[in-house]
Amino acid sequence: MGICRLCNRSSRFISDSLGVCLQCIRNASDEALEVAIECHRKSRAEFGLPAEPPMAKDGIRCTICVNECRIQEGSYGYCGLRKNEKGSLVGVSVHEGKLSWYHDPLPTNCVADWVCAGGTGAGYPEYAYYKGPEYGYKNLAVFFHACTLNCLYCQNWHFRQETLRPETRTAEDMFMAIDNKTSCICYFGGDPTPQIPFALNVSRRAVERYKKRILRICWETNGTMNRGLLNEMIEISLQTGGTIKFDLKAWDDVLHKVLTGVTNERTIENFASAAARSKKRPSPPLIAASTLLVPGYIDEKEIRGIAKFIASIDPEIPYSLLAFYPHFYMRDLPLISRELAYRCLHVAQEEGLKQVRIGNLSLLR
Repeated sequence: MGICRLCNRSSRFISDSLGVCLQCIRNASDEALEVAIECHRKSRAEFGLPAEPPMAKDGIRCTICVNECRIQEGSYGYCGLRKNEKGSLVGVSVHEGKLSWYHDPLPTNCVADWVCAGGTGAGYPEYAYYKGPEYGYKNLAVFFHACTLNCLYCQNWHFRQETLRPETRTAEDMFMAIDNKTSCICYFGGDPTPQIPFALNVSRRAVERYKKRILRICWETNGTMNRGLLNEMIEISLQTGGTIKFDLKAWDDVLHKVLTGVTNERTIENFASAAARSKKRPSPPLIAASTLLVPGYIDEKEIRGIAKFIASIDPEIPYSLLAFYPHFYMRDLPLISRELAYRCLHVAQEEGLKQVRIGNLSLLR
């Protein structure tokens, strides 16, 4: 049972760690943000990460993501990957990164497995080995140990334990993990955004080496990268039959800041830009979207806004509503109800989306 510090209302749908309810987020946004910022600072201090994106006037500017940190001497950027050392940014690069990987037999539990080439055979024979699921092949799942956001419900929050450690892996190491049964590479995390230059470097090499066979390049991302990097991602995924899966966490920008610590403006702009190109290759889909149904915070109103936005660009874009599991600083929230999940599904369909599903059905209560 959580208590809102602004209205003193108590409910099992208020995260006590966060300390603010959805009603106050919508009706008293400035005050709600102040409460949320306290929680974000606490959650990041636990891992030695900057409390907020640094904006030092004399700092070095990093332009990879929406945060556009200005990092002063001896300090790190918001993602914790790059440090200003004697006037130069040091840390990860196109040649080394903070990541891990493993092989996952296809079909796997990818967010887009219900529409992608590896899960369904969409795009056969150009982009898939079979007309159905690619049994016998595998996905190289690449997990990046950093993120541009600070989601208080992060289900992979453990990556923060690795972000500031000095150990890195090389592009050559990852490249060597691609074998003849690897039919797709999927970058996720954390998020690939802070290390997209590394991912693009390995991907280009892989596509060139295996250009006579199928090797799809896919992404699961919060969409906060700069537009130039997004365009490169789109081109390589278009070419290879890969899918870019955008996690649209909230429609209301204040709510997005409360939950993630960062604005959703770049994500919305990038999704619109990428989705506008979705008809260039309808099968398998170039773009897919998902939203985690966070109890007490992501409701029908949020889903309606997101679904209306997606449908206004292309109603055929696949959209997944993902069931919540308590984690990180919002682990005191309950599972999402089956009733609410299906109301959200119907709302998305009412707004014109043709391909909507609920993922993680086993987590519905």
